[in-house]
Amino acid sequence: MTTVRLPLFPLNSVLFPGLVLPLNIFEERYRAMMRELLKTPEEEPRRFAVVAIRDGHEVAPSDPGMPDPTAVPERGPAAGFGPDPAKSFHKVACIADAATVRERADGTFEVLATGTNRVRVLSVDSSGPFLTAELEVLTEEPGDEAGALAEGVLRSFRQYQKRLAGARERSLSTGAELPDEPGVVSYLVAAAMMLDTPTKQRLLQAPDTASRLRDELKLLRTETAIIRTLPSLPSSDLTRGPTSLN
Repeated sequence: MTTVRLPLFPLNSVLFPGLVLPLNIFEERYRAMMRELLKTPEEEPRRFAVVAIRDGHEVAPSDPGMPDPTAVPERGPAAGFGPDPAKSFHKVACIADAATVRERADGTFEVLATGTNRVRVLSVDSSGPFLTAELEVLTEEPGDEAGALAEGVLRSFRQYQKRLAGARERSLSTGAELPDEPGVVSYLVAAAMMLDTPTKQRLLQAPDTASRLRDELKLLRTETAIIRTLPSLPSSDLTRGPTSLN
C-alpha cells in the first residue's frame, strides 16, 4: 500500500483525474496552504488532495452574516466540519497538481490545478494551520470489457452533447477530439455530465473503469431522455470545473 501525506482541500464538488480546477483562495487556512505549497521548488509538483464534502460547509462562517446570517463565526483548519472532520468528507478523493499558484496584492490566491490520481482518505489531521490527510494511492484497474463499454459511452455521450448544445450556441464537441482510452473516457464523461455531487462521487470511487463506464451508460441514457422533455439545460466545458468560492 502506497501512502502519502498531503494538504487537504474540501469542496462541495468532485475532482476527477484530468479535470482542470480553478480556485479563488481567500480563507486564511487555505492561504496558509498555498503559502506552504509555494515553498515547493517549481520543478517539483505542488500537490494537495481535493475531497468532496459529505456534511459541512465549504466556506466557514468568518463574520456574523458570512455566509449565513445566523451563523456563529468559526476559526481554525476544521471550521465548518465539526469535531471530527474526517466524518464530514467522502472517503475517496483526488490529488491535484497546482500548475499555477499566484498571490494577489491583497493576500488572496488564484490557483489552477489539475486532478491526477485517486486516493483513499485514511486519516485527517487538524493540528496545523490547515487540514492534512494520510492518503492511500488507488490504482485504476480496467475491469471487463472496458474498451467496448467506452465505445458505447462515447456514442451515448455524443447524443447527450447534442441535447445540451441545443440550450446554448456552443457545442461541447467543438475544439477537440474526444479520447478513446477507456480510463480517460470514464473520467471525462463523469466530469462533463450535469450530475449532483453524490452521483459524481459514486463515479469517482467506482472499483474499476468498466464499472464506472457501465454506470455512466445508464446515466447518459436517463439524462438524455430527461433533457428531451425540458426546454433548456446549462452546459459546461469538458475538463474545467466551476471556480470554487473557497
